Amino acid sequence: MRDGDWLTETGARLRGVLKVMVDAGWLPGGAAVIGTGGMWEFVAVGRTTGDHDTAPDVSYDVASLTKVMATWPLVGQAVAEGMLDLDTPVSEYLDADEDLPGAGVTARQILTHTSRLNQVTWLERHVGTEQDLAEAILSDPLEEPGYQYIDQGFILLGLVLERLYGTGLERLAADLWEEMGLRSTTFGPLARSPSVAPTERRLAGAAPAWGVVHDEAAALMGGVAGHAGAFTTAIDLGAFAREMLRVHEGGSGPVPKSFVRASWQPHVDAGHRLSRGLGWLVTPEGVVYHNGFTGTSLFMHPRSGRYVGVLTNAVHYGRDRTGLTDLRSAARSALVPQAHDSQA
Repeated sequence: MRDGDWLTETGARLRGVLKVMVDAGWLPGGAAVIGTGGMWEFVAVGRTTGDHDTAPDVSYDVASLTKVMATWPLVGQAVAEGMLDLDTPVSEYLDADEDLPGAGVTARQILTHTSRLNQVTWLERHVGTEQDLAEAILSDPLEEPGYQYIDQGFILLGLVLERLYGTGLERLAADLWEEMGLRSTTFGPLARSPSVAPTERRLAGAAPAWGVVHDEAAALMGGVAGHAGAFTTAIDLGAFAREMLRVHEGGSGPVPKSFVRASWQPHVDAGHRLSRGLGWLVTPEGVVYHNGFTGTSLFMHPRSGRYVGVLTNAVHYGRDRTGLTDLRSAARSALVPQAHDSQA
């Protein structure tokens, strides 16, 4: 199918799925970007608040897309600059006690989610202990060997990056995003306005989280963390995908081509016919992608140069996120029609 026809057909398909979700009251609204090469198309359905329609320039809390839009590329930069080795224990960069259970965990293990760190990201238990957060995470007993999606590893990587560069993760990410031409991507907080989509209303009769991070652990860290906390727009999400695909094809950029290519190769079995690369999930058909809990996703197909990004606040009415699996399946199958349903 020609690129123009593919853009039109995919946009119509995603618009239809989003309309069903909005009309059914499953979410307030959502935006998507569909692109290939120098062409892209945007979809926006529903509202942010009240009478204000959503749009490609509305900011959404991307949740775990922070892992691949901020932490992953910054790790690639640090590797290229010789500041970080993927196979050196992260405890060495954190000056942590080498006798801690997690002292031997490496950045490569974190990126492939084989670190064996505690799966429960409940940072409240460390409040008031005066224990350094990195040491607290490394102090937990390790889980059984194998693949397990874990947020705490990316929290550690964010702390490692801050120690290596001597500045905050939000500043490192801001410089990266500026170099990539992402004009609206940022860590929160953002001012409440119709240009920012609110996330979950946790208490009946109270306001929803709006312009502040939805993830509880990231909120405890001040809204800036290696696993969550970033906000972006459909325009910037498309620009990010376009830049990463360009680098993958040999272009120069802030993230080394070798790191991008290595990241998009299968490294470990993630189950459900999926593999985990460095940070990213990889399908048998060569689609690389990542999801965010709030209802966000980015799918890319390096061989065709096509991508689909989706931004929603699917948690706004609760955490069931009804219809989100269908939306993600539509986005992924648009890149490779025979692809199977993605994991949530």
